[in-house]
Amino acid sequence: MDPFLNSGDTAWMLISTALVILMTIPGVALFYGGLIRRENVLNTIFLSFISFAIVSIIWFVYGYDLAFGADIWGFIGTLANPLFGGVIESNSLSTYAPTIPTGLYAVFQMTFAAITVALISGAVVERMKFSAWLAFIPVWITLVYIPVSHWMWGGGWLAQMGALDFAGGTVVHVNCGMAALALVLLLGARKNSQLLPHHLGYSIIGTGLLWFGWFGFNAGSALGATNLAVSAMIVTNMSAAVGMITWVLMDKLETGKPTLLGALSGAIAGLAAITPAAGYVNITAAIIIGFIASICAYYAVSHLKPRLGYDDSLDVFGIHGVCGIVGTIAVGIFATPLINSAIKGGLIAGNPGQIGIQLVAVLVIGVYAFVMTLIIGKIIDMTIGLRVETKDEVQGLDINLHEESGYRLS
Repeated sequence: MDPFLNSGDTAWMLISTALVILMTIPGVALFYGGLIRRENVLNTIFLSFISFAIVSIIWFVYGYDLAFGADIWGFIGTLANPLFGGVIESNSLSTYAPTIPTGLYAVFQMTFAAITVALISGAVVERMKFSAWLAFIPVWITLVYIPVSHWMWGGGWLAQMGALDFAGGTVVHVNCGMAALALVLLLGARKNSQLLPHHLGYSIIGTGLLWFGWFGFNAGSALGATNLAVSAMIVTNMSAAVGMITWVLMDKLETGKPTLLGALSGAIAGLAAITPAAGYVNITAAIIIGFIASICAYYAVSHLKPRLGYDDSLDVFGIHGVCGIVGTIAVGIFATPLINSAIKGGLIAGNPGQIGIQLVAVLVIGVYAFVMTLIIGKIIDMTIGLRVETKDEVQGLDINLHEESGYRLS
């Protein structure tokens, strides 16, 4: 059948794209903004907003072509249409989603690139120079996100190997988690590394917007208004709910008291873990994934981080990185062609080799993101410097870096 534009699919993808934009601004911005000292709330929110703006520009200047252009040796795409020249005017349909316009597919993918960078910022808040962050964004997107996106989603070598990532377990979560870990190792710990949320109300709203927007993230990755989108929406919600309840129970068992912050963290853990699997697994698998991922993230945050001593401020590695790994491996176990006929499935469906392929994807992307981020971060540190002055960190970044204050109390 020849490709044709489907108005229903196009409408759903327009909505999904808007939902994912909502996840970054204001979702991530508010979620992170509520979790730090009030002297840094504007700087923290600013990191997400500026990330979205810079990535939006880069993506249509050259990013989309390099990520999704014609494959070159499995590593990168061809830069055939810089500045997206002529693509929108041609009214072409996407080769990756043949019932929607190419431009719509491109802007949908742009939102994934933007939120990946914004998520990294949670690891470095309260101590990284704003100028260093501005330098980091375009270099990291170009050297890390775009190649990884091509490997998995643009027809690159991992896709050719058969690696599965429905909506970003590796491209978004493992990628940002390992990058975050590399940056915090370079930056070192904050002067006050206690988690002192100044306004959990912001974080509650941010989490709600993330949960809401995640339906665009995962169900939108079906690339049409289809039964697969419905299935992805259901398992996404199920994993988030199970993740939340599991973290609350872990809080109760470990500390004797459930916490709202723990509940929010558990929901995000469940959402991150189901992301690579959302279009491949059933509800039973979603329950298992949400449960296991929440426990793994809980121990990464409450035990692994203190034991190893790294200061991942808002647990980007502990939640996104760890849950991205759990979810990606889970695809190799639970994926089934009964949900998505385009795949062979995983271990339970009689294809145990998929686990090995998923492990290769996790290992390669994790190591690549970590090493490249270390190199990028070290070069920035040697030139303009990564970390703010001690007095600026102690007094707060809002007033010292931006001459603004989130609150004016008379």
